[in-house]
Amino acid sequence: MTVEDLENAVAKLPPDQFAKFRAWFDAFDAARFDEKIERDARAGKLDRLVEQALADFRQGRAREI
Repeated sequence: MTVEDLENAVAKLPPDQFAKFRAWFDAFDAARFDEKIERDARAGKLDRLVEQALADFRQGRAREI
């Protein structure tokens, strides 16, 4: 199956099935994103960003959101 096949199949879904597919895909995509962030964090790829954020906070260059 190709991306084009998937696009065509999704385009043909009735509205209720498209809504169900969209909800599933949003959850699927979010889970994949979370997994990547966790892998990057375990691998130390986010350490520099964490250190910069902590340094900014310690120097008063942060505000609550």
